[in-house]
Amino acid sequence: MNTQTTPSPQFYLTAPAACPYLPNQMERKVFTHLVGPRAAEMNDLLTQGGFRRSQNIAYRPACETCRACVSVRILANEFRPTRSMRRVLATNQDLIATEFAAQPSSEQFSLFRQYLDSRHQQGGMSDMSVLDYAIMVEDTHVNTKVIEYRVREEGSGLSRHPKGVLVAAALTDVMADGLSMVYSFFDPGLERRSLGSFMILDHIRRTQALGLPHVYLGYWVRGSQKMDYKTRFRPQEHLMPRGWERFDPDRQSGNDQT
Repeated sequence: MNTQTTPSPQFYLTAPAACPYLPNQMERKVFTHLVGPRAAEMNDLLTQGGFRRSQNIAYRPACETCRACVSVRILANEFRPTRSMRRVLATNQDLIATEFAAQPSSEQFSLFRQYLDSRHQQGGMSDMSVLDYAIMVEDTHVNTKVIEYRVREEGSGLSRHPKGVLVAAALTDVMADGLSMVYSFFDPGLERRSLGSFMILDHIRRTQALGLPHVYLGYWVRGSQKMDYKTRFRPQEHLMPRGWERFDPDRQSGNDQT
């Protein structure tokens, strides 16, 4: 009889670094590698435990003096779009979304660079090259997809590779209990479309169609204005010390109820 056990993942702690979200704060992360035949299973368990995936690494904040980063997941089965969200869906009716295997393209990278140069000039990803982007997409040992969003052209609705201008893309993990939005980007010049919100709404619809309960949005950072949009997609749960708890918007201010 084989009595060997499967090796447990090894966890490591990063050195302190300046927090990219809150001034005068330092961040640390705990991380492990997602490789081997159990990578998908581990990714599911770790994501449910508040980790995020980046390439073949799963990580979560482990800051010594701050607990502002909170894992967020939307309850897809209960979700109903607000009036403003229905307007976003209507505005983007001319887009066609196509799911592909996790393979990069030069067209994706061009859009990715536009997005970074406009929205994240000072971020840690600001100097990413085409090779860096390819690694970000391809270096995965789990079920990862790229979803492209293009302006619909006549006759492209049934095509496996539809034509049309690429305006947004999402790198998404398919898990046992839902979809995890690893990274998404879009044409920063198309503000009227609210493409970031549209991609979240599209992922909610995809999750509902799969009969799965959750859309994982990553971290909401209390006190970071650029993260506030995540709390608009309700009902949702936040991972608290006692586990996943339903978010109560009455405890927060400035959330969109329209």
